[in-house]
Amino acid sequence: MKSTARFDEFSTVDWMDDSARERKRQQIRRATTASAGSLATHVHAAYESMVSWIVLLLVGILIGVNTAFISIVTEWLSGLKLGICSNGWWLNQKFCCWEESESGCAQWHKWDHAIFGADLGFVRWVSYVALGTGMASLCAFLVKQYAPLAAGSGLPEIKAILGGFVIKGFMGGWTLLMKSIGLALAVASGLSVGKEGPAVHMGCCVGNVVSRNFSKYRRNAARQREIVSAAAAAGVAVAFGAPIGGVLFSLEDLSSRFPRKTLWRSFFCALIATVSLQAMNPFWTGKLVMFQTTYDRDWHFFETVFFVLIGVFGGVYGGLCIRFNLKVTALRKRYLANRVVQEVAVLAVLTTAIAYANRFTKQDMGELLGVLLQECKDANGVLCAPDRAREAIWALFWATVIRIGGTVLAYGCKVPCGIFVPSMAIGASFGRMLGAVAQEMHRAHPKWALFSQCAPDTPCITPATYAFLGAAAAMCGVTKVTVAVVVIMYELTGALNFIVPTMIVVMVARIIGDAIVEGGISEQLILLNGLPFLDEAEIEQINELSESSAHISVAAIMRPVDDAFVLPAVGLSLGDLMQLLADSARDGIRGFPVVDNLHDLRVVGYVLRDNIGRALGAISAERDQDTPVVFGAGTLESRRSLINLAELVNTSPVTVRPQLSAETTIEIFCKLGPRVILVTGEDGGHLLGLLTRKDVLRQIRTAHRDDDDGM
Repeated sequence: MKSTARFDEFSTVDWMDDSARERKRQQIRRATTASAGSLATHVHAAYESMVSWIVLLLVGILIGVNTAFISIVTEWLSGLKLGICSNGWWLNQKFCCWEESESGCAQWHKWDHAIFGADLGFVRWVSYVALGTGMASLCAFLVKQYAPLAAGSGLPEIKAILGGFVIKGFMGGWTLLMKSIGLALAVASGLSVGKEGPAVHMGCCVGNVVSRNFSKYRRNAARQREIVSAAAAAGVAVAFGAPIGGVLFSLEDLSSRFPRKTLWRSFFCALIATVSLQAMNPFWTGKLVMFQTTYDRDWHFFETVFFVLIGVFGGVYGGLCIRFNLKVTALRKRYLANRVVQEVAVLAVLTTAIAYANRFTKQDMGELLGVLLQECKDANGVLCAPDRAREAIWALFWATVIRIGGTVLAYGCKVPCGIFVPSMAIGASFGRMLGAVAQEMHRAHPKWALFSQCAPDTPCITPATYAFLGAAAAMCGVTKVTVAVVVIMYELTGALNFIVPTMIVVMVARIIGDAIVEGGISEQLILLNGLPFLDEAEIEQINELSESSAHISVAAIMRPVDDAFVLPAVGLSLGDLMQLLADSARDGIRGFPVVDNLHDLRVVGYVLRDNIGRALGAISAERDQDTPVVFGAGTLESRRSLINLAELVNTSPVTVRPQLSAETTIEIFCKLGPRVILVTGEDGGHLLGLLTRKDVLRQIRTAHRDDDDGM
């Protein structure tokens, strides 16, 4: 279902207007510097040239510090579900048992021993479930009461914002605070959610909060978008400990426009954020994330068969996960919109009660990935002992099934939640299971032709690398991101010799996933939740609406002039204009075409409602309501007795003919970024209608919805 339900929550950014104002500001600054020549003027000019890098530096540092804080709190809360340290309640199990093994640590007390002083498995289970449910319920309550926009991953909304729309409060300081606190609670509760998606939202919040304190960015959405794009890249970078992968992820999946200047600034911001996180060293291991690892073994060509199977699983998982999650989300919106906390509490009870029974789902997902991606150094432990291989295979199988169900149900509930790490955990569980099966096949039948490349008396198959590839395949399957995933996985492991296998599984996962559902989960949620997002992919949807693209013209999708608010250049009184502004505000109108008169409708330009409101706010109290208002110079009225707003009018708006194809119009919106396009007659002057990005999206989605209903 393709909805337009939330279009009115978003306002549209005019990139062309913002860019023009920035050029004008730069010209004035250069002229002032050249004419003044004083030391203070040159210092200010130097500051102006450096302010972008100052903002990026501050944003990167704050993103790194915030991520470290969340990681520390999440790890402590996760351990709290299992027990408490007698040396200090604020210590998790790792720090409580820093100088001795965790299995034989006298200072760490599981809850049955801490409460009753006895070995009672039921008490441990109840404590695990109760604490996990309490954390999840508290998180849902905080989000519902104080920051509803902090729920979810935030990626669909960020894509819409970077595509040229604004939603008030979505990247504010209060949202950042509640998302940071809520994310630690949600991840630690045991819900099958991750913090990597919300890390992007929090990074963008930091970028917005910091940049709006600088005049250069406060009222220029085009320049602010550069900071938000860079902050998004930094968010991914600290989430995975992969600065280059973060930049590529922002380029490949988030930003609809990514010029070279933004690429360089994103690289700088991601670097600063990663260095800041490294300096904080939240895990006291020197690693940026808990599941960083390295591999010193190579792969064999015959393993390509297993790699393809991993890729198939990743694609099938991604496609089906998206489909089922969309159904769950639709049901949630219909039946559970007013039962947010109760829904999260029930989910937490079910998830923790079932997950406790499996050794792999009971662990925090970051810790689990660290275990699954680690090579076996000896024959100890369920994953490495040959005589426990069957037990490990079945445990991993059920861990995969449990985690899939938990992810489908939990992603999209009203807590901060991401899907990257849950998908990686699912893929890693399946990959490790398949690797263990392949390893057992080799042990049982070392003479098979399939294993002819294996050297005798040496390990031939490394199940940990299968887990690594499974994590990449599952993440690609659910996000449909390819290049960035390969680079992120490389940065996590440094395994250059596994670049080709990673590319194989990612490519197979993408092909299989696209066969099941087009687009990643963020794109599908954009459509389901009615978010405005316009990119060049909409051209394909336009083509789907007719047999030939020539059949879809601007005239078919424009808003006729009779349905629009139009201002005459002369003939309006102050009272009429004030009433028109009030009426248009109720209808969500952001600007008006200006014409010579309401009879000829020859285009003079375009003017923004907010600009008129600010100009009239300073003078309306001093003037009579019958005072004439004009938007041009041609008038017979005395200049002293009228209000001339000609300087507010953009006299060179983007105009097109009604016969122009819709595809070309979409390209104009995507590449130039105007808020509105005026449609004029063949003579180039007579106004016939206008077109906004929302108008195009409404037409496409309404037509698709009608087609779906007719099928």
